[in-house]
Amino acid sequence: MAGKKQFDMDTVLDAAMIQFWRSGYADTSLDDLSRATGLNRSSIYSSLGDKDALFLRCLDRYATRYGAKYDAALSCAAEDPVAAVRAFFDVTLGRIADPAVPDGCLMAQSVMASPALSPGVAERVKELFGLQRPRLRTALKAGGMSDGNAEDFAVHIAAVNQSLAVMGRAGASPEQLRAIADVTVDALARWLRPAG
Repeated sequence: MAGKKQFDMDTVLDAAMIQFWRSGYADTSLDDLSRATGLNRSSIYSSLGDKDALFLRCLDRYATRYGAKYDAALSCAAEDPVAAVRAFFDVTLGRIADPAVPDGCLMAQSVMASPALSPGVAERVKELFGLQRPRLRTALKAGGMSDGNAEDFAVHIAAVNQSLAVMGRAGASPEQLRAIADVTVDALARWLRPAG
């Protein structure tokens, strides 16, 4: 259509996601989003919605992108739950080491910023943040754990995984982060060994 500015939606959403990830919801203005995406304010509103709507789209995009990577990592859990959990941590460690994305975790920082979010957005953040535990529990049950043990390890692994993102943002070295993940992987291996 003549007069309409054309843009690639994936590129724009990625740019907005990176902006929210880098600065957080509260510290990201529409002007920041305009600079990041290359769209003016009216184009953002007409194409992407208000700030809350855009933030929700970015959160869903982030959850889908990294969720797929976590699912792929855990896909071998029935055969080798220890290797699956190691691969799960590798996804996070790889993201932390990736210079193309900001430090930390968009989900973790969004949960911590919940008081600044509207109730609907805060609820969606909580939902998305909570996806790791059932994902891990399902994988560990496939690896032969009982419901209770799978739940306990899933809670622990999810907590360690989020701490990696926070510690990475605080400046922990890749070696330190790997050592933290390895303690959990080794504990899981030791726990499974007697049963194996």
